[in-house]
Amino acid sequence: MSYDAPRHQQQDLLRACGTLLILAAPVRPPKPSPGQPGVVSEYLQAHDDVFVAVSEQGWVRAFHGHVDLGTGIQTALSQIVADELDVSMARVQMVLGHTDAVPNQGPTIASASIQIHAVPLRKAAAQARQLLLAQAAQRWTLPADQLRVDDGTVIAPDGRSLTYWQLLEGQELRAYLDKETPTKPAEQLRIVGTAQARVDIPGKVAGQWVYVHDVRVPGMLHGRVVRPPYTGRDSGDFIGCSLESVDEESIRHIADDVRVVVIGDFIGVVAAREEHAMRAARELKVRWKAIPPLEDMNNLEQLIRRQPMTERLLVDKGPDFDALPPEGKRLKRTYVWPFQLHASIGPSCAVAHYQPGHSRIWSGTQNPHMLRVHLSQLLGEDEADLEIIRHEAAGCYGRNCADDVCADALLLSQAVGAPVRVQLTREQEHGWEPKGAAQLMDVVGSMDVEGQLRHYEFVTHYPSNDAPNLALLLTGRESAAPRQLEMGDRTAVPPYSYPKQRIVCQDMPAIVRASWLRGVSAMPNSFAHDCFLDELAVEAGVDPLSYRLRYLDQDVRAQELLQAVADKGQWQIGHRGSRGQPDAQGYLYGRGLAYARYIHSKFPGFGAAWSAWLLDLRVHQDTGVIEVQQIYVGQDTGQMVNPAGVRHQIHGNVIQSLSRSLYEQVRFDAQGVVSAEWGAYPIIDFPRIPPIEVILMDRQSEPPMGSGESASVPCASAIANALFDATGRRFRQVPFTPDVVRAALAATPQTV
Repeated sequence: MSYDAPRHQQQDLLRACGTLLILAAPVRPPKPSPGQPGVVSEYLQAHDDVFVAVSEQGWVRAFHGHVDLGTGIQTALSQIVADELDVSMARVQMVLGHTDAVPNQGPTIASASIQIHAVPLRKAAAQARQLLLAQAAQRWTLPADQLRVDDGTVIAPDGRSLTYWQLLEGQELRAYLDKETPTKPAEQLRIVGTAQARVDIPGKVAGQWVYVHDVRVPGMLHGRVVRPPYTGRDSGDFIGCSLESVDEESIRHIADDVRVVVIGDFIGVVAAREEHAMRAARELKVRWKAIPPLEDMNNLEQLIRRQPMTERLLVDKGPDFDALPPEGKRLKRTYVWPFQLHASIGPSCAVAHYQPGHSRIWSGTQNPHMLRVHLSQLLGEDEADLEIIRHEAAGCYGRNCADDVCADALLLSQAVGAPVRVQLTREQEHGWEPKGAAQLMDVVGSMDVEGQLRHYEFVTHYPSNDAPNLALLLTGRESAAPRQLEMGDRTAVPPYSYPKQRIVCQDMPAIVRASWLRGVSAMPNSFAHDCFLDELAVEAGVDPLSYRLRYLDQDVRAQELLQAVADKGQWQIGHRGSRGQPDAQGYLYGRGLAYARYIHSKFPGFGAAWSAWLLDLRVHQDTGVIEVQQIYVGQDTGQMVNPAGVRHQIHGNVIQSLSRSLYEQVRFDAQGVVSAEWGAYPIIDFPRIPPIEVILMDRQSEPPMGSGESASVPCASAIANALFDATGRRFRQVPFTPDVVRAALAATPQTV
C-alpha cells in the first residue's frame, strides 16, 4: 500500500479484508466562522481516526500524529505496539504525520512523542490484543486469562492455537479507544526496554529512503521564489506591501515556458526545467520600496531591554532582600543568549499539487495538522480539502522553512495548474527560517553567612512570535502586526531549593522572525540557573558537586543521577582547575558540572528526562580556542523504550548543543539577517567532537520521559562552569568564541 493514497483509499483497502480497528473517539468540531476556514479545528478532526489496525492478511498498522525528525520514534513506537500486541516488530508498519490517515496529536515538539502522545497508541494496541483474546476465548469457551500469545498466535492451555489473522477472517471489528485499558507492567515487556536497530537506517544506508527532496510526481514543474530584501523580518507595516515592480521581460530569454507569479510581496517563478527556474529567480528584475532599518542588533542585552514586554508572574514566594543579614551575600547577574539557526544541512523543499476540493502537499513539516490549517487560511478553503503527506527532510528540531516552502509550492501550483516542486537556496533557508529566539535572563540571589541559599529572583525575556507562515504575511492574507508567544517559561523555575523565589517571564513580540528551537527557552534559562548556582558555591567555599546535591534535596532522582555522573568522571571533592594559571604550553584546564531537568509545555508544564553533565576542557591563553576533551553525560529517562535510541538521542543533543554554545550566533545588518552561508555561520565539525561517555539510569519500572531535548539543556552551563575553573573568569553570554575568551582573559580579573 502507498501511504501517498488519500484517506478514503486507505479505508477502502482496510475494509477489503477482515480487520480490527481501534479508533479515536469521534470528534465533531463546530463549523468555522465565516472568513476563518479551519481555525477552530486546529487540534480537532471531524472523522474517526485509527490508532491501530490489525488485518487477516497478517499485518499490523499503527497511526501516530507525530513525525520522526531523525529521533527514531518510528522504531520506538513500533516496539510499543509490538509489545502490547504480542507480535514481532517486523509485522508492525508505522504511519506518521499523514494528515488524512493519522490522529491529530499536535506538533512534534517538547519531547512529548513517547512521554505523552504514545500513551493512546499503547492503550489501543493493548485493547486490540484484549479484543482478539476475547474472540479466541469465545470460540474455545475458555477464560481469556488462560490464553497466551506468541507473535500473533493465541495458544490455549491444551495446545490449541489460532492466529490473530485467522480470528479476523471475514470480520470487520471496530472499537473506540478505551482510555481505561490496562497496559502491560514493566516486568512483562519483551521488546520495550531492549536495544533495537532503527527501522529506517537500512533504507537510508542503501540510498533507498525517500526524503521530501526526492519526491517526484507526474507532470511536475519546478519553482523558485524571490524573497523581499527585509530578510528574516516578519512584523511591521512594510511587510507584504514593499514591492514596486517586476519586469517579467527580463527573463523571457531563458525559456518560453517560464511563468512569474506575484501576490503582494510574494514572487515565484515556475518552469519545466529546474535550471531554468533557478536562473529565472536569479535574473528576474525586481524593484522594492525603501525598507525601514532594523534596530541595532549588536548589543543584544540593550536591544531586548528596549522592547515592549508583558510581565507574567510564574512563582511568587515573597523574596525580601531587605531581611538579608549584613553578613550574607547578594549576587546580581545577567545572562545573554543569541539568536541561533536551526542550520538544517539541506535547505527546505516541498511538492504541491493544487486541485479544487483535494490538494496534496508532500512536506518535511514538523507540524502536519497545524500546517494544514495555515494552508487552508492561505487558500481560503476548508482544511479537509488539503492532504499533507509527510516525508523526512533535513533535521531541524524546531521551526525551519519546511512549512513556508509548502505554502510557496501550493501558491505556485494553484497559479500554473500543475504540481510544482520548490527548493529553497541556502541563503533563503538561513535568512528566512524562524530563528531560535535570543533571550535575556536577570538573576538576583542571596545566601546567609553560612552559605545557605536564601532568595532567588529570576526574570527571563523571550522575544518570539511563533513565526506565522511566510506566504500568509507576504501575500497580505495575515496581518504582520507585532505578536508574541508565551514560550519563555520552559524550565524557568530553578531545580535548586531556594526557600524564597520570585520567577517572572517577560513575554515579548519578536524582534526578528523567531520560533522554537531544541530545548525551547529552557537551555538559556538553565544556563542562567546553573551558572548562578556555581557562583554561589564558590562564594560559599563549598565544592560545586556537594553544593548541588545539598540543594537538590527535593529530588532524589536528580541527586542520584548527578552523583552517578560525578562517579563516572571521578570527580574529586575540592579539586581546582588552572584558575588562570597556564601550564608551560600556555594551556588552562578546567572541569564543569551542570544539572537540569527539561520542563516543557506551557507553565507549569511537564518534566521530561533528567540530565547531568561533567565536562573537561582546556583553553589556550593566547588563542582563546576551547578544546572540549571529555564529556560525561547522564540521563534518567524513566522507562527507555529503546536504550540504543536514547543513546543516539543523547549524542545528537550533545553535538548540537556544543555547536550552539561554542560557535553559533546569527548576525544582522539594517536590512535583516546577514549570516546567509556557512562561512558566516560556522557549526561544529567532526574533529572537534570529544569523546562522549553516556550514563543511563536503570528506571525501567518508571513511566517513560521525553528524551528528545533534555541532554541539550545543561550544556552551556557545564562549559561556562568549566571555563571558570580553567580561567578564573565567568562567562555569561553564549557563544564562547575565541574572541570572547581572549577578551575575558585580557580584562581585569573578576571578583568572585
